[in-house]
Amino acid sequence: MADQDQDQNQGNGDQQGGGVQTAQITGTVQIQPKGKDGSGKGDQADGGKGNGDAKQDDKKKDEEPPAKKTRRTILIAAVVLLLILAGGFFYWRSTYSEDTDDAQVDGDIYQVSSRVTGQVIKVYVEDNTRVQQGDLLAEIDPKDYIVALDQAQANLASTRASAKQATTNVPITSVTTRTTVNTSGSDVTSAQASIAQAQKQAQAAEARVAQAKANAVKAQLDVDRYTPLVQKDVISKQQYDAAVAQAAASNAAVLEAQANVIAQEEATREAQQRLAQARFQQAQAANNAPKQIAVEQARASAADADVQQAEARVEQARLNLSYTKIIAPTAGIVNKKNVVVGANLSVGQNLLTIVPLADLWVTANFKETQLDKMRTGQNVTIKVDALGGRRFSGQVSQIGGATGSRLSLFPPENATGNYVKVVQRIPVRINFTNLQQENGDYALRPGFSVEPKVAVK
Repeated sequence: MADQDQDQNQGNGDQQGGGVQTAQITGTVQIQPKGKDGSGKGDQADGGKGNGDAKQDDKKKDEEPPAKKTRRTILIAAVVLLLILAGGFFYWRSTYSEDTDDAQVDGDIYQVSSRVTGQVIKVYVEDNTRVQQGDLLAEIDPKDYIVALDQAQANLASTRASAKQATTNVPITSVTTRTTVNTSGSDVTSAQASIAQAQKQAQAAEARVAQAKANAVKAQLDVDRYTPLVQKDVISKQQYDAAVAQAAASNAAVLEAQANVIAQEEATREAQQRLAQARFQQAQAANNAPKQIAVEQARASAADADVQQAEARVEQARLNLSYTKIIAPTAGIVNKKNVVVGANLSVGQNLLTIVPLADLWVTANFKETQLDKMRTGQNVTIKVDALGGRRFSGQVSQIGGATGSRLSLFPPENATGNYVKVVQRIPVRINFTNLQQENGDYALRPGFSVEPKVAVK
């Protein structure tokens, strides 16, 4: 009751203040707006009329215009169609193609280095300079290499002269050895003839010995016959002395003939020795002739080898001289240039890097669950993020032999006991099929992120 009295007093206060009228009906407070005169009676008088307007508004809401219903129907149909198209697109995408955003443009990066030592005298490029294959990048002082080339060429001329001499000696040696063989054969024949002559002369000497002995016997017989006759003075002393002298001469002739026989026998032995020597020389000449020819041929071959070695030195000197001009091995853009004029280079020192723009491909790391229907030769559409979604055509070239985790520096050890199955990724190489036309402006760069889509069906 106290609360009701408080509410009534508050309501009366509100009415007196010109605000709103409050009526207590069965414990409920009703707040009604005031009328134009501020008493609120007009609102109570118009209460029935307000209820009638509310019913008419509800009826109008139930009876919406046909145009609004048509728009609502079209909107619902459009949403349903959009959902169907989205479902069909995702079904087609998951069934007829495979894509990934873990892919980038790849290419060979060429490290240009010095192949000879020397001091740099000129540099023709700067960082981010575009070069073509064969363009001159830098030059090394060539004076030392010009001197080395001249020296190698002089050495080559000397070895060629020696080789010519050795080659000429081969036929000369061949003729000489052939002549020696023929001469030794003639010596053998001459020695054989000398032996035959000595033997005949020895026989003649023996015959003269027999003749001399016969004459000596006759002369001695004459002396024996003349001795008693001279004693009896049958013959003269002169005839007897002549017979004695003839006997002495005959004995001397025997001795001379015997000595001649000995001399002819010695001559025969000498002829036999000369024959043996001639035969030995003939055999030696016949045996050594091919070897001497082979030795000269070997010298000629060695001289030819020396010529080839000298020619190689000349070629090496010429190459070293050409290496003083450092040229671009391929077309591309220069990066990381660290060579300046006056620098002393050593062999293998890196000078700059060339990033090619023509020989490019894509390395895409597909999930292992995406490789079931992927095959070499399938067509690929490649979207490049850096070029505003520009698309290139490609073809699957190779599918990696192992996952990226297995090829990493520290491959995972699944046998440790704390194993969690993770979907692995396989690197797939995709070659551009029409790069020359599609990348005529050389906008592609190695390292660009791309999104390849492989048509697996």
